[in-house]
Amino acid sequence: MKRLLYIFMMLTALSCTVAESEVSVIPQPQSLKVSSGSLDVSGASFWIDEGVPAQAVSAIGLFMDEVPDSGMSQSRAKSLFRFVSNPDLAEDAYEISVNRRRVRISASSFNGFLYAIQTLRQVLNEDMTVRCMKVKDAPRFGYRGMHLDSARHFWSVDQVKKYLDIMALHKMNRFHWHLTDDQGWRVEIKKYPLLTEVGSKRKGTVLGKGWYVIEYDNIPYEGFYTQEQIREIVSYAASKGIEIIPEIDLPGHMLAALASYPSLGCTGRGYEVWGRWGVSADVLCVGKEETFEFIENVLLEIMDLFPGKYIHIGGDECPKARWKECPACKARMKELGLEGEDAAVQLQAYVTDRVETFLAAHGRSIIGWDEILAGDISKSATIMSWRGTDGGIAASRAGHDVIMTPNSYCYLDYYQSRRIQDEPFAIGGFVDVRKVYSFEPFTSEMTPEQKSHILGVQANLWTEYIKTPEHLEYMLLPRMSALSEVQWCSPENRDYDRFLDKMTRMVDLYRKMGFNFARHIFEVSPVIGVDESLGCPQVTLTTQGDAPMYYTLDGSEPSVCSIPYTGPVSVGDSDVFKAIVDRDDIETKVYCQHFTRHKAVGKPITMNTKPAPYYSAGLPQSLVNGVLNEDEDAAAGEWMAWRGEPVDVVIDMGGESYSKVSVRTFVSKWEDMYAPLGLSAYVSDDNESFVEIASEEYEIEQERVPDGVKTYDLDFPDTSARYLKVVVRTVPALPSWSERLGKPAYLFLDEIKVE
Repeated sequence: MKRLLYIFMMLTALSCTVAESEVSVIPQPQSLKVSSGSLDVSGASFWIDEGVPAQAVSAIGLFMDEVPDSGMSQSRAKSLFRFVSNPDLAEDAYEISVNRRRVRISASSFNGFLYAIQTLRQVLNEDMTVRCMKVKDAPRFGYRGMHLDSARHFWSVDQVKKYLDIMALHKMNRFHWHLTDDQGWRVEIKKYPLLTEVGSKRKGTVLGKGWYVIEYDNIPYEGFYTQEQIREIVSYAASKGIEIIPEIDLPGHMLAALASYPSLGCTGRGYEVWGRWGVSADVLCVGKEETFEFIENVLLEIMDLFPGKYIHIGGDECPKARWKECPACKARMKELGLEGEDAAVQLQAYVTDRVETFLAAHGRSIIGWDEILAGDISKSATIMSWRGTDGGIAASRAGHDVIMTPNSYCYLDYYQSRRIQDEPFAIGGFVDVRKVYSFEPFTSEMTPEQKSHILGVQANLWTEYIKTPEHLEYMLLPRMSALSEVQWCSPENRDYDRFLDKMTRMVDLYRKMGFNFARHIFEVSPVIGVDESLGCPQVTLTTQGDAPMYYTLDGSEPSVCSIPYTGPVSVGDSDVFKAIVDRDDIETKVYCQHFTRHKAVGKPITMNTKPAPYYSAGLPQSLVNGVLNEDEDAAAGEWMAWRGEPVDVVIDMGGESYSKVSVRTFVSKWEDMYAPLGLSAYVSDDNESFVEIASEEYEIEQERVPDGVKTYDLDFPDTSARYLKVVVRTVPALPSWSERLGKPAYLFLDEIKVE
């Protein structure tokens, strides 16, 4: 009898596991329990409790339209869908109970019902059935945001609404809208009509990337939102449970305003809306009262348009050079008693504090980028931590509320694949779906008090290199789905493999709603290592779900007739590896990797110095895996970086003879990525006592020396010493002409060749 009971319990548990795998909800609910059976809801009747908010009634009506032949019912007893107000549930929480007879949905707020409806949309099958289940759910963070830059490239009203639709699908509730910058002023301000008559237009847009050699397309570019359009979008967002946070970036990033009203600047002349990207040295003159009158008048109209709690005032990347030369600004610093090297920094803090006081008098609160922490500012200012998480941690320690949006995890304008030759042009960087999903805003060092100041998480989508709606959505999805679980789920309720499995259902919704999306997680995902026993590269493949993969080693195109992938592949003497995943419903690309042959490939290697954070993928084996990057971008392939410390590695050559060492670097000085200052080679037979056999020193590259991929070689007499030490010296301090004078430079390497 006990044996039968055990078997029954095991079968029951297995059936529940199988059932749960058939239910996909993103973000994952805090509690989801699936039972046997399902309910056919086609032709369903809907009943709504009197206590349900009127806004929620409208949202329920829209959902009802998605269920064929459904309609409202006046009888609770005869209804299939029952929407019930439950004031005992927390704000934004909801519960769903589905049995074989009815669906019961309860919440205490408009947003709670919205989130319940989004969950229902995801669990509703194509045949209009819903699995029997119980859901108890509430978000981890109250602030779950997405950002959109409309200043660099302008997005129509319909495109912004579609962006809000994507946010709503993922249960997000804050839309950070970047409306002004050096490249365009996009919101109508009636008191200052030139802001849009002049400031919303630029003569052309820069082509490519660079700092010294710049080409423009010479195509006039313009666009702005009327106040009526702004109100329309604000109302639409509210119907989706989303509050819009407008950003008027000040006192820097104001060139479009200066071009419109030159008297607001320190020099008062020569301003033009920028067609290039980057940071302009021209900023608002904060020594003039006229400037503060302008700021306050603009913000009065902004507050009239946007009824939410927060106004984002930027505060990032504000050069101080003009202030240090401007008589009015110097007089202001003297008046305020600001002296010394940080006087200009404190002047910006004065601006921030003055704007914060003005907005607080009107019942609003400010958000600023983490740069505003550099001065003495009010504790009421909320900090948006974008330069990593350190700013957010420091802000929470100081008593500020914080929104975490670190560029290393949450910048969706970064590349989402290492193979950027197959990607649309982007600003650089690398943040894929897995990286987004791995972000955890709390650190082990945070106290409960500090954690209470972390309001939530946001991802940012800057649009310097994004021109079309299709490209915009490609950069968003599916990374936004990964972000939603970071925002919504408690850490113990997040599982990346489960998330990947759920994406099969999620892309069905993308298609149904007309969203474009990137397909990287559905393609072959490679990790290149080394097989030290054979002395050759080794490729490990994964992909979403259990789709079969096939590969070739002879350069031919892979197909279902090629070699089935069953585990890591040692490529032997092959110079090219190609692979493909076989899927019926999603078009995927062939993965192709070329290898270069040299005597250190696959050899054991150790590191004596630490690489820079975020640029250490696969180290140290990735330095001798035979992969040379095909693209000149730090996001490509396997560029690895050191900063401050030299590169110091030891390769076990195993008795082979050799007489040359080469290193490949990637130089982009405007991004603090410099060529080496020196390259040295040492040999040893015992891995303890090393002798230098060759060394070269190099001058620091001057400002206008062309950037790009560069190779540095050392030749020396033939040797068969077992251990080869390679040391590559980095630039310890950036030169005087750099914007970040004195900080250590990055040194990027992809391979150390030994011949």
